[in-house]
Formats: sequence, structure tokens, C-alpha cells
Amino acid sequence: MDGDKLRSGHQPLDEILGGGLPGNGISVIMGLPGTGKTILAEQYTFRNARPDRPSVYFSTLSEPLEKVIRFGQTLDFFDAAAVGRSVFYEDLGQAAGRDGLAGVGERVAAVIRERRPGLIVIDSFKALHALTGGDGEFRAFLHRLAGRLSAFPVASLWVGEYEAAEMATSPEFAVADAILELTAAARGQREFRSLHVRKLRGSGFQSGQHGYRVSSQGLRLFPRLADVPASGGYRLGHDRITTGIPGLDSMLGGGLWPGSCTMVAGPSGSGKTIMGLHFAYGGAGRGEHGIIATLQENPTQLARMLGALNWPLTHPAVEVMYCSPVDIYVDEWVHDLLEAAERTQARRVVIDSLLDLQMASADETRFREFMYSLAQRFSRQGISLLSTYETPSLFAAGRLSEFAISHLADNAVMLNYHRDHGTLGRSLAVLKTRASSHDPAMREFSIGPEGISVGAVVAPGQSPAGRTGPDRLPGLRGNRVCPSAPGVAAQPRRIPMAGALTFPGASAPARHRPMCRGSAPAARPGPR
Repeated sequence: MDGDKLRSGHQPLDEILGGGLPGNGISVIMGLPGTGKTILAEQYTFRNARPDRPSVYFSTLSEPLEKVIRFGQTLDFFDAAAVGRSVFYEDLGQAAGRDGLAGVGERVAAVIRERRPGLIVIDSFKALHALTGGDGEFRAFLHRLAGRLSAFPVASLWVGEYEAAEMATSPEFAVADAILELTAAARGQREFRSLHVRKLRGSGFQSGQHGYRVSSQGLRLFPRLADVPASGGYRLGHDRITTGIPGLDSMLGGGLWPGSCTMVAGPSGSGKTIMGLHFAYGGAGRGEHGIIATLQENPTQLARMLGALNWPLTHPAVEVMYCSPVDIYVDEWVHDLLEAAERTQARRVVIDSLLDLQMASADETRFREFMYSLAQRFSRQGISLLSTYETPSLFAAGRLSEFAISHLADNAVMLNYHRDHGTLGRSLAVLKTRASSHDPAMREFSIGPEGISVGAVVAPGQSPAGRTGPDRLPGLRGNRVCPSAPGVAAQPRRIPMAGALTFPGASAPARHRPMCRGSAPAARPGPR
């Protein structure tokens, strides 16, 4: 125990509790069997044990004391040398069976007088309900026990297999100063464990559900990422950064703003991952450290892709963080990513892909909150984020993402296929840029040994939906780039770009896609 706080020894847990549990209070750890309640209680037991203020662990009428000790010995933090010196195990089962609740209270009081502990644990506290003849008797027992615990400066953990509905009916929850709920919920083939602070008197705590895992190291918590808007401004760079693709930089008005969030959406095989690699390695070539956080290609697959582009998998300025999407905790994953970004001083992060994170999220609202918080955190740190998202349609997607997160992106780039005389071609369009003008043209691009090369404006007969007529921006259903009334022709208007683009086989820079206005002779299609 440190000061007036009971600490777990696991920093993330202590942080969401505002420093720890009440040092001289009563805390309830509740949850169904198998959620890790006993393991968490033993973490507190050994973390706070001192010879002059030992920890005392009481078992009651659930698991035998010998079983608790035997399984406790499999945990990394279990210190056999501390048992009998600063950690004591006591069996309340005999006293309970002989003298009922009165015997339990007397035995606890006797141990407090004898050991003068800093912490006592009663596991399972809920099992004591079996000893009572009615609600009145149990409430009287609680009153006497709470008085004894208050008379001596000791922290108490009451562990029980409670369900959430019992908080309204079981009187021990009214006595408790803090309530921690552990849950393990199945969603499809996945199991999500979460810790929820239900009550904590006299302390600020982080609300919501926080993911955790249970291992031989004990309960490892991953606090929910939930950034609130910054109260003041923060500084960002004024010089644009490259995407690693010169043609795309020109379409974006000269590149990306540092600290911005960019979404690249498109169907399978359209080039999203390669565009992310351009972003990471383009920055590495300028001394900017980057992270490729991939849930798609494992390192072997990624090395083969990079080898085809003559790029190295191992680069001093690029770290690859691979995680299988099969058994991923989003909260655990993002804390690993934040730690890697801090350790490497990364300026760029690529997430490939958001669809995998979306599938691993508990619900739609949580996923949107998660992405908002991550984008805000990176922006304040001056880290530029590029994420990929797979759309289901090969031609002209109806929307960027299923969970309405595209509004969080400062820049949105849509990749598509288009039909070209019996073959499939690739095209890209910049749908939006914040605080910047951009070229709205839909342009062809190719993938070769040097990566992505941006080409000419897609001709009208090469529309993503395979139709002739005015080009349509992908992802914007029914919105034409150049709408015109019947009988009104279109007039081309050039959009200034940061630099001229030269394409293979062309002797002059490619023409920009015309924007339509007024009535004038019809614009001729640009070069193909």
C-alpha cells in the first residue's frame, strides 16, 4: 500500500483507478467464474504484503484453501518465501461451518488483532450468503464486520461470483467503497474480457470497459483509448510531406499536411497496401521513422511484396508490427502501437487494414471512438497516419466505410477498377482534403517495379461502372464531377497542380481533368 492507495503493481490498472483502490476501504471484485477474480486478488495480496503489515487471504465455502495456494504457485508473482512471513492464508470454512456468520466475524477480528494486516481478502464473500437465515441477519453481519474493519486501518477485498443484476439487491454493494466488475463475453468465435469500474468513492477513474488478458503474469489491462478534444491548441509543421508517390502529391496540392489522417479505400487487389508502403518508405528516405502496422500480410508475405519493388523489409527507419487478426484485442493492439511509436520516435504510421480492426471491435460505437481517439492522439504528437480500408465493390463503391468513420480522415483517396475494352485498369481519385485544394480528376495508375505510377485522366468510356458518359467520382453515389443540364455543353477548366506529371510514352505533361461550367463547346477527352 502506497499512502492512502492500494496498488496492484500493474501500472495501467492503477492509472484507470486514479492511483489505486481505497487504502482503508472495502472493495468488491465481482464477476462470473473464470473471469480472473482470484488472480487479481492475489496480485493485490503479494504486491502489498510487508512483514510489519502483512496480507491475509481468507478462503470461505467455495474453493478449498489448498487449491487456492496450489494454483497460486503457478503465477509468476507468487513468492513462496513470503508465505508465512508477509502473506498468510486462512480458512474461514471451519469457523463458518461451526458458528455461522458470527464465527466468521469473530475469526476475522481475531486475525486482525493478531496479524495487524494492511490487506485482507475474503474469497468468496458471496458464499457467506449460504450461512444466513434471512436478509436481516446478513445485514447485521455486514454492519458488525464493516465496523471492525473501520476500527483498524486495513484495506479489504471481497471477491464474489456476482452478476450485474445483484448490485441492486445484495447489501454488500452498498457498503463497498469500490466495485470492480470482470466480464468475459463471447462474440462469435471470439471471447472479450473487460474490466469495468462500477464504483469508486473519493477518486477520479476512467469510465468504460477496459480489455484485459489473464496469464501467468496475472491480469494485464489495456486501458480504453478515449481521448477528449485538446483544451488548447498544439503546433504542427507547415511544410507538406510526401506520400512517396509524386503524382499523388500533385493531386493533393503538394502532399499531405504533417499530423494529418489519410484513408485509402478500395477493393481487394487495387493497390492499397502498396500505397501504404510508398508512404512509409517515402518518409524513411527522408529520415522520418515509420511503422507499418499490418494485420494483412505476415512478414514473409510482406518481404516478397517488398522484394518485387526492390525495397528492403529490414530498414533502420521502418518497423513492421505484424499481428494476426484471429485473436486480437483492439485495446491491446493499440497500446502496442503507441508504445512502438514512442520508442521509435515515428513520424508516420500505416495501418493495414481498418477492416480487420473493425471486425475485432466489440461494437460500432466503440470502433468509431477508438479511431477518433487514435487520430487525435497521433495528430497532437505530429504523427501522420495512413490507413487502408477494403470496400466490397470492385467498381464505384457506394460509401467509403461501413461504420461511418471516413469523416475522421483529413484526406480520402479512393482506388477503383475500370473496364477498358475487355481488360481491367486501375484508377484513383482524391475525394477530399482538409485545409487544401486538390485535383478532383479520376486518374489511371499502374503498379510496376518502381511501385505506383499515376497516369492520365480516365476517359469517359472507362468509367468505373463500365458506362459511357460523364465520369463519376467513386464513393459518391449519383454525384457527377461535371454535372450539366440537358443541351448544355461542358467547358474545360484546368486546375493548377504542384508539378507537371509526365507519363510513359507521353511527350508533354498530362492534361488535367476538366471541370464543367457554363455553356461552351463540348470538351474533348484528355489523353489516355
